[in-house]
This record gives sequence, structure tokens and C-alpha cells, in this order.
Amino acid sequence: MTQPMHQRLSDEFRRRVFTGEWPEGSKVPSEAELCAEFEVSRGPVRQALAQLRQEGILAGGQGRQPIVRRSTPSQPVEVFLSFTEWVEQRGKTPGQKTFEIARRPAGTLVAAQLGIDPEDHVVALLRLRLIDGVPTMIERTHFVVDVGSRLFDFDTDSGSTFRYLRDQGVDLYSARHTIDAVAADATDVDLLKVDPGTPLLRERRVTSTATGRAIEYAEDRYLPDQTNFVVENIISQRPSIARIRPSTDTSTEESIA
Repeated sequence: MTQPMHQRLSDEFRRRVFTGEWPEGSKVPSEAELCAEFEVSRGPVRQALAQLRQEGILAGGQGRQPIVRRSTPSQPVEVFLSFTEWVEQRGKTPGQKTFEIARRPAGTLVAAQLGIDPEDHVVALLRLRLIDGVPTMIERTHFVVDVGSRLFDFDTDSGSTFRYLRDQGVDLYSARHTIDAVAADATDVDLLKVDPGTPLLRERRVTSTATGRAIEYAEDRYLPDQTNFVVENIISQRPSIARIRPSTDTSTEESIA
């Protein structure tokens, strides 16, 4: 399916910001100049610029020429993309280094997320993810066995497991994201080269098939100066996100590193 023009333009504008083609603090070309460059009307250009303002990438508006505000990549939570695809869309080079891929019992926490028994096996993957060679995120992923076992035939240092599994016909249909902050643990300290207790941006994700079967539970921990997340609401529609009070009961918490 072809993307709407305003979305294609916003992707291109983001790419220019994140590659430095539009440097931080510089003025964005005028609407008239952008319309002429892309041979489009003002509507899609204005929508694309408004999207980047909402994401905090551009500042200005209401008659003022937009200015590039920052270059920290923003990841929209409503878009279900792999880390690799997200980074590539922004004109940067993704990277990864695998530290573990193993089949083992799920344990209480992972089993609860996947709707399986704690004794059931999962395929666990631990990787360091990079942007342009810079450590950015630690990925802890757990797949049900019939899905994750396919990764033993894949070089997990070579690229996107999401893309590989999708190409293998795995039904990666929807995901539920929970975003919060967490202090760096021993694994984070070792791989991200940060101090113990450093605040990290955590995204927990349960991925399901079209029939509602949970097939992946992941916990990704980002350096906050390397990314942020954007949530877009429409006031006339019910939001697809909720504010959740963290539970004070830590009895079910366990290490998944």
C-alpha cells in the first residue's frame, strides 16, 4: 500500500534532520520552496511539517519559518516497526551484537506475558543495538518455541529478526507497548557502558498474531539521549494508550537478562 503523500514527506523531512542535511538550529525551507521541490500542494507539506512539530523535531509555526529543534530520533509508538527499519528510515545505519540466543524455560514473568506455563520453553535473545556504531539499546526478547526456533538458522548479528521472521511467514500482526523508566542493571552497565542505576527508557512489548496469540515478549532498554517516543492523539477519538499506575508488588519480578 502506497503511503499518503504527507507521510512520505514527513519521513523525508525526518531523514534530512537526522542525517544533518537540515542541521540543528537551521531554518527549514519555506512551504513554497518545499511545494516546488516535491511538486505537491501546500496541504501535504503543512501536514508533514505539523507532524514534525508534534514530535518536537521542529519549532516555530503560526507564520514563522520552522527551525530544526533537535536531532534525537523519535520513535512513534503507533507504528509497529523493527529497530532496524526505524533506524534505516531516518537515514542512519543500524547495528547489533548478539550476546545470547538460547532455548530455556520461560519462568514466571515471561510465561505470564505469553500465556504459557513457566516450565514451557522459549527462545531467548539478548542483543546490543547500535545507531551509526553508537550503543543505543539493549534488546531482551523471548519468543514461543515454534517462532523463535527459526532464529537458529539466522545470523542474528546480520540484521533485523523482525524482518527475517516476517519473510519466513510469521504473523507479526499487532503489539502492545508499555513505556516507563528503569535503573540500569548489571547487564545494562556492561553493554551500554553506563554507571549503575543510570535511568534508561524501557519499552516492554507483547507481539501477537491476527488471532490474538502472544508469540513474543520483549524488553528494550534505551539510552534516553539516543531516542524518545511520540504518542499522537485525536481528541474526538478514544485513545489507544492508557496511563497505568505501576504495581508495588514485585513478587513476580525476575531477571530476564
